Amino acid sequence: MIKLDRYDIAILNIRVRDGRITKSRLAEEVNLSISPAWERVRNLEESGVIRGYRAQLDWTGVMPVSRVVVEVTPARHTAHDLRRFEEHVQAAPEVVQCYATGGGVDYVLHVLARDIDHHQRFIDVLLTDKLGIERYFTYIVTKVVKNLPDSMPVWA
Repeated sequence: MIKLDRYDIAILNIRVRDGRITKSRLAEEVNLSISPAWERVRNLEESGVIRGYRAQLDWTGVMPVSRVVVEVTPARHTAHDLRRFEEHVQAAPEVVQCYATGGGVDYVLHVLARDIDHHQRFIDVLLTDKLGIERYFTYIVTKVVKNLPDSMPVWA
């Protein structure tokens, strides 16, 4: 585990908020000169704390999108069955996030579909691909209240 100081934490918070910030502006905001600030960014990238940079998209501005949360419980919990399900989810373009969870639900999927019919066809494939799904629950997202990329936890 990498040890972060207040400068690293400040850099991470700024980069999450603005991944395209210039070197000079970043250095100014963390109160360091450009070279030490950028050296810290490179160290955070090389250590894997910063995994990459990407654009955040709002597909609703381009096309109609239905957001759906799906809870999935497999019928069997063998390594082979779970791996097969996870490989299928990895390959499914509709699934934008998938979490394996502890507790009463094994997987939580965040699905983007053109519409509810598209989502139902996606579910039908999950059920017919012999993935061994015991049950699933679907929740249609009616409003996004908060949707941030991974950011600095409040306890850091």
